[in-house]
Amino acid sequence: MKNLKKYYIVPAPPEEVYAALTNPISIQLWTGEEAVMSTEPGSEFSMWDGSISGKNLEFVEGKKIVQEWYFGDKPEASIVTIILHPDKHGTSAELRHTNIPDEDVDDISEGWDNSYFASVIDFFDGY
Repeated sequence: MKNLKKYYIVPAPPEEVYAALTNPISIQLWTGEEAVMSTEPGSEFSMWDGSISGKNLEFVEGKKIVQEWYFGDKPEASIVTIILHPDKHGTSAELRHTNIPDEDVDDISEGWDNSYFASVIDFFDGY
C-alpha cells in the first residue's frame, strides 16, 4: 500500500473550494456527471458515474474533508484528506491519500492531477 501527498493552488477562497467539493450540484458542474454527496459523516458518496465512491468521515466547513475511498475488497481503508489553506492566489489544497493499492497508485496520482483537481481549477479559472 502506498501514500500520496500533493498540493494544488485553486484560484478561489477556501469556503468556495469547500462548497465545490461538497455540494452535489457544484460537483456536477465541474465533473460533468451526476454526483451523490452529503456533508453528513457516515454518508456514502459517488462521483464520475461511480468511478469514485466511498464514505464521508469528517468535515470542517471551509477547511477540511476526510473520506474513505473504496478499492474493492482491500482490507485496509484508503483515506483521502483534503485540507484547504488560504493562499494569496486563492486556496492551497493539501491532499493526503493513504493506503492506495500498489497497482493503482500511478493511476490515482494522475487522476488527482489531471481529472479531479484539474477540473476544480478549471471550474474557478478566471475567478
